[in-house]
Amino acid sequence: MNVKRKKSARTSRSLDDPPQITAEWLEGADQYDGKKLMRRGRPPLENPRKLLSLRLPPKVIDKWKSTGPGWQTRMVKVLEQAAPKSRRSAV
Repeated sequence: MNVKRKKSARTSRSLDDPPQITAEWLEGADQYDGKKLMRRGRPPLENPRKLLSLRLPPKVIDKWKSTGPGWQTRMVKVLEQAAPKSRRSAV
């Protein structure tokens, strides 16, 4: 998709007029619980995906890509369904 993105709005009126840094702004920059810095953002996943390098024939990749957006997720579902059953108990 070669769509030209619109420019984002400026955060300050001009380069000569930057926003003022106040003590109030600095207090909100980092959050602490006692002396421990609280992490922000998305929490870590329970089962994060692992990177795997896999060589596939170009025809296979092209067929999956031709199914449209989300092709990688659909490929994972097919692989999960086709995964061999374990002979040992994972206990």
